[in-house]
Amino acid sequence: MLEIGKELKVFGDSVVKGAKRNAKKFSNTGDLQHSIEYELKVHKNSFSLSFYMTEYGIYKDEGVSGTKKKYNSRFSYSRSGPPIKVIEKWIRQKGIKGRDKKGRFIRNESLAFLISRSIKRDGIKPTKFFTKPFEQAFLKMPDKIVEAYGLDVDQWLEDTLNN
Repeated sequence: MLEIGKELKVFGDSVVKGAKRNAKKFSNTGDLQHSIEYELKVHKNSFSLSFYMTEYGIYKDEGVSGTKKKYNSRFSYSRSGPPIKVIEKWIRQKGIKGRDKKGRFIRNESLAFLISRSIKRDGIKPTKFFTKPFEQAFLKMPDKIVEAYGLDVDQWLEDTLNN
């Protein structure tokens, strides 16, 4: 399993590096980018590889269907849109000032409500910031894993025959 573990580590590193690079474009605070990681557990007869990120990253990667625009996603807005308080915080962080049709400033709460309603209607377009690096690394993986597994079997046979 040692050789497979090495290949899975290369795979995990490649996916995380690509996803973090892509996440820079979609994260205002860097929280999404910094939350992407993986965990590899290699045991004598098994292994597991898990990827982690903030929950928001899953929605950003897969997208969320709105009430009017639909995406190929398992997520959708049906009853309510994103929380207004979260959007209000984002508005303050970005320093966005909303205006009405007459050019007058509107309150952040009103602007947040309008943005939330728009997101509910139009959804969140999929970015595939994680999916693309995962698929690219996975396409390179099978030959390496077969090769590594073969090396592990050879090592196991050698160890077994010598003992």
